[in-house]
Amino acid sequence: MVKIATWNVNSIKARLPNVLAWLTAAEPDVVLLQELKCQKEGFPRLEIEALGYHYAMVGQKSYNGVAVLSKQPLEDPLARLPGAEADEQARYLEVTTFGIRVASIYLPNGNPPDSEKYPYKLAWMERLRARAQALLASERPFALGGDYNVIPAAEDCYDPAAWADDALFLPDSRRQFHALLNLGLTEAFRALHPGLRAYSYWDYQGAAWQADHGIRIDHVLLSPQAADRLVACAIDKSPRGEPKASDHTPVICELAA
Repeated sequence: MVKIATWNVNSIKARLPNVLAWLTAAEPDVVLLQELKCQKEGFPRLEIEALGYHYAMVGQKSYNGVAVLSKQPLEDPLARLPGAEADEQARYLEVTTFGIRVASIYLPNGNPPDSEKYPYKLAWMERLRARAQALLASERPFALGGDYNVIPAAEDCYDPAAWADDALFLPDSRRQFHALLNLGLTEAFRALHPGLRAYSYWDYQGAAWQADHGIRIDHVLLSPQAADRLVACAIDKSPRGEPKASDHTPVICELAA
């Protein structure tokens, strides 16, 4: 079994005790982290390695940043999403580990929709779809996991009307997400839990966590070769209830060896 987790930690520095405690308790084999908010010199390399993980990361001062941790070595890193060489935002990291190609993804938020941020989000998703097509052509197992900043359907939101005009739920965002799936990818959680209301993000405002006013925006998309090995996928809500928690919580996908 290979246990792959994705988690937007919302600052690895601020959340380090929570991250280390969760890694120790959950023991994932591969971890895809997003929103590190640090450059390479600020990444807690010693603490991560002390738990038996290899790591690769792409950092950016104060914003963005993604990493992959693995109990096995990491090979052939790709440190940016192809298609826009001038894009310096640290949002994508792809490596091979456990014989699987994995990517940690921090997709642009896109708000406000009437700014340049929304076209950037949609263009980024087009680039991601092109990359997924290239990976599919290799016929290798892969998993694209991370914070997609997309609410795929009404059942993935506590109050769809409240999010109707948000970039995470606009029709073009959802259309791009489903275009990814239509390539032949499998969204791991929804494949195993059709119709289940479950969330991976709760805002810090308005007692959203206490009221369970959440949204599901953290996803793991699998190639057919990986989806054939899908055994389980769950959202671990426990870290969200800890002191100084990230506003996101881990999603864990298990693949047969």
